[in-house]
Amino acid sequence: MYDFKWSDSEKKLSRRVFDAALQAELAEIVADFKAKASAITTAREMWPLEQFLAQSAREIDRKYDYRYSRLIGVFATLLREGRISEEQLQGLSEEKRCCIRRLASL
Repeated sequence: MYDFKWSDSEKKLSRRVFDAALQAELAEIVADFKAKASAITTAREMWPLEQFLAQSAREIDRKYDYRYSRLIGVFATLLREGRISEEQLQGLSEEKRCCIRRLASL
């Protein structure tokens, strides 16, 4: 997708930002799962929970792709969703940050 060169420091920063966003989103899913599971009172109510987990897994797999060719788009999505901030991206080149901001605004 994007053919940027990534310095070692940019790779380390990107990994930290990526992992923090992923862990935060997974924690939200776990909390939602626990709340939904604790509200189940009948066997019939289990199946929507299974669908919730399957849908969440698909969304996580679709959104979080740590290939360097995909990271600009991943960070743009996370920025648009409010899962990361522009401040967290300080340390990336201005060219990369500009591209991320531009994509996030679409």
